[in-house]
Amino acid sequence: MSPVSLRRWSWIHKWSSLVCTVFMLLLCLTGLPLIYTHEIGHLLGNEVEPPVLPAAQAGQLASVPPRASLDSVIAAGQARYPGKVMMYMSQEADQPALWFLTMGANPTDPDFVSIAVDARTAHYVAEPPIEGGKVMAFLFHLHVDLFAGVAGKLFLGCMGLLLLVAIVSGVVLYAPFMRKLEFGDVRHGRTARLKWLDLHNLLGIVTLVWTLVVGATGVVNTLADVLLQYWQATEIAAMVQPKEGEIRGQPPLKELASMEQSVARAQALQPGMRVGFVAFPGTPFASSHHYGVYMRGDQALTAKLYKPVLVDAATGQVTDQRTLPWYLSTLLLSQPLHFGDYGGQGMKLLWALLDLATIVVLGSGLYLWLKRGRAAVKAGAKAAAQPAPQPALVREGEPR
Repeated sequence: MSPVSLRRWSWIHKWSSLVCTVFMLLLCLTGLPLIYTHEIGHLLGNEVEPPVLPAAQAGQLASVPPRASLDSVIAAGQARYPGKVMMYMSQEADQPALWFLTMGANPTDPDFVSIAVDARTAHYVAEPPIEGGKVMAFLFHLHVDLFAGVAGKLFLGCMGLLLLVAIVSGVVLYAPFMRKLEFGDVRHGRTARLKWLDLHNLLGIVTLVWTLVVGATGVVNTLADVLLQYWQATEIAAMVQPKEGEIRGQPPLKELASMEQSVARAQALQPGMRVGFVAFPGTPFASSHHYGVYMRGDQALTAKLYKPVLVDAATGQVTDQRTLPWYLSTLLLSQPLHFGDYGGQGMKLLWALLDLATIVVLGSGLYLWLKRGRAAVKAGAKAAAQPAPQPALVREGEPR
């Protein structure tokens, strides 16, 4: 690599790193506890567990399918909050014994409540704290949008792009830097700055693939709101279009079709999938006169991919079904990859260790820049303190 190219790549790496480092440090620090969201929730008592059934009841359920009617599950929620309407009902892949119901004063109420209902008995279980409690909600929003909504997400997406530029430029600079050193060599016994430079380069190349994956998936995640709005304006609108003329101007439905029958019809079309969540009429994931039944796979990774089935909320008949577009599939797959929450405890531990290593890389990079700046200031002050060289005196008659 020519000296000019080396200087150019060095400038790109320096400034892309400096601009994003503080924000990346923030994301790594807040992301570390988010890897263990469920475990922390258990410690804080914010996670809801299905109740242990009495022996007699458990034996009775063992002889029949251990599942209550979805209509009775909804009735349990409405009995708890009779003045609210249903917005969503969902079921976690690892908690099939619970249904989580979201209810509000209207289908788009931001001050909604969430309750857990036993999927086996349709009995009210608990009202879990929104977003896992105040501590986890604070860390989550600090990590996701800096409490600035869509603008905060897009800003962090720009910082993520700068991180990717810093990684690529760092890889380009790594080869000429390591030409005279063995891989993994950390030079001790010299200056502290030199030791940290070697550690910075070593950990940077070791965590290269992970930082690329987490950085790229993080950038994709910041586009979630934009992608969902585009999907709702195109795909959902197209699914509703055939019945749009019939439902335009009609008042909201007073009586809804049986949820049990509606979901059964949706599942009959997708026998290898399970219900992930159901959106009720009036919510952004349905229409004013439709249920949105979102089916998902039954494996660790495919459980993150949904297939929407639109069901007429008046008749319970399926009106349309579609596969998610590629950009939403990319978004849904990027979320578990970003947090490492689909490969069990081993993968979570790996993600946590790599996160800690990345914190060291970012911190050491900031340290090296500050140290170099101080060294440059000291060198300038030393040069300024030395007397300027004087021109030699020339005597008259001597050659000049």
